[in-house]
Amino acid sequence: MALWRSLPAPNRRWIVLNALLVSALINLVVNAALAWLGVRGADVPLMGVPLLETSTIVDTVGTFFILPLLTCLLCTSAVWYERRNRELPSLDWTRDSHPWLAAPPWSRLGRGLRLGTLVTLLLAPPAVILLVATDFGGISTGQFVLYKAILGVALGALVTPPIALWAMSDPLGDEISP
Repeated sequence: MALWRSLPAPNRRWIVLNALLVSALINLVVNAALAWLGVRGADVPLMGVPLLETSTIVDTVGTFFILPLLTCLLCTSAVWYERRNRELPSLDWTRDSHPWLAAPPWSRLGRGLRLGTLVTLLLAPPAVILLVATDFGGISTGQFVLYKAILGVALGALVTPPIALWAMSDPLGDEISP
């Protein structure tokens, strides 16, 4: 809560409107559409061959990596654009005042790759155990689309606010990689 209160009002507004609401809408539509296109009307098995068939485990683990990576690329770009156009104030946080800022590299791609890897390493094992324990396979197209939409919205809500905060506190200038 202290972190939230320390943010200027425009930054809090950006987090709520863009990092949560807009991100939720985008993740809902994109994840549901990709799930529907990937299934093509068939039941979805619990396990499958990666890149050859859709399955709940492979698709879930893939989402844990791809969603943070793409979100990092897009959200960071949006924040940097608004900061450069003076539509969003920069945060004067430093790595000394907020040590968790020390983790991400300054480039969008490097940050996205690291975040995608971290999220996958942290969330994939418990998710796979849960999917296997509940035998969450053999589900219909509609069930899979709903599952993927919910997963995308929840994961986006988890990763997008920190990505936005990192981008709001990045140095603007030659230090930022394109």
